[in-house]
Amino acid sequence: MQRMESDDIPAYLRLRAYIAAMILEGNYQDGDMLPSLRVFAAEHGANPLTVARAYQSFQEDGLVIVKRGIGMFLAEGATARLLVSEREHFLNCYWPRIRLMIDRLGFDPAELLSERRETPVAA
Repeated sequence: MQRMESDDIPAYLRLRAYIAAMILEGNYQDGDMLPSLRVFAAEHGANPLTVARAYQSFQEDGLVIVKRGIGMFLAEGATARLLVSEREHFLNCYWPRIRLMIDRLGFDPAELLSERRETPVAA
């Protein structure tokens, strides 16, 4: 069986996904200054070069603006653009595998979406 997560993803992409989640959860708002590379690396036990690469990927996507001598800021509209991008990534990369597992394991989609789903007991 294929696992959902992959350990072979480069560290900077895993870090980028973590930062993206923080943005989408509202920890950083459009216009907010992001922590410096060194501060972020120290707080999360990451290599500063790995953080730099993750930040650079956001910059390349136009989600982060660099103000020399001041810091990096989340661009206006970045959260909305990131949401669109992350949804597309989910639908293209994760959903096909999730759908396959739902079918393979015989789940009823309505059961999965209900708040009070009971776990069946194996006989």
